[in-house]
Amino acid sequence: MIEPLLVADGDLARVGGLERAVVDVAVGILISADGRFLLTSRPAGKVYAGFWEFPGGKLESGETVAQALARELAEELGIALNPADVQLWKQQMVDYPHALVRLNFCKVTVWQGELHMREQQQAAWQSLPVSVSPVLPGTVPVLAWLAQEQGFSGATHPG
Repeated sequence: MIEPLLVADGDLARVGGLERAVVDVAVGILISADGRFLLTSRPAGKVYAGFWEFPGGKLESGETVAQALARELAEELGIALNPADVQLWKQQMVDYPHALVRLNFCKVTVWQGELHMREQQQAAWQSLPVSVSPVLPGTVPVLAWLAQEQGFSGATHPG
């Protein structure tokens, strides 16, 4: 299900104007056995550096969401996924100043290996409300969806 368009930093100009191509991104909501989920910080040098998000990245030509997520999590976190275990959960279009992005969110409960932050990012296992800040705009709807599933009420993140 694709959620309504989310506009991030709407007061800023859009690079590429109104005719921007959509960038597809595979995003993993890694959920531990105790129900916590993993957030990682965006590395230095990237747009929104220091903001917290769910890990993932852009689909390459010919990749499925599951294949891209498996590749990205191996590259970023050093863990292995079986693409057959990856199921699309929700989609969210986000209009960032730098790109128009379709976020393809997948819940992940099975992976192999230990986490290794390969991009010098930080990682934090979280529950609601999350304690890390700032949270990337595209992450905020996921926190709301998780809150709804868990019957959690109140603010899901600082700020």
